[in-house]
Amino acid sequence: MGIATTERHGTGRLKGLLAPLGVAAGAGAVFAFVGAVDPNEPGHYPTCPFLWLTGLYCPGCGTLRTIHALAHLDPVAALGLNPLAVAMIPLLLFWWGRWVVSAWKGRPRRTTLAHPAWLWAFLGVVMVYWVVRNLPFGAFLAP
Repeated sequence: MGIATTERHGTGRLKGLLAPLGVAAGAGAVFAFVGAVDPNEPGHYPTCPFLWLTGLYCPGCGTLRTIHALAHLDPVAALGLNPLAVAMIPLLLFWWGRWVVSAWKGRPRRTTLAHPAWLWAFLGVVMVYWVVRNLPFGAFLAP
């Protein structure tokens, strides 16, 4: 009886890890593809629709080139293209790690990533970043 319970528990852990490992595999595939297919060369990726329509940079402008720079181990170039995207990587890894640990321990998934105040603060940072990178004194934030 003890062996069956252990085997069932081990299988449950592995099943719980499928989703976070699938996300990691998908992110790794995107990272590898963008690292291999240079977004600096025209014709490989579509233009940002917001940039195309308005001539202004959105918070995500430069992220493909940032990923490409990181894939080629050039963090200085990555920071110059989209510092917000680079700053988000440790946070995303932290949340993904929490997900893996809770899945491994068999804990139920939480429906919230963080306290709503932190999410509103993050939204505020993104909005300020979006505006400032399009102003003359914030040109250093433009890709």
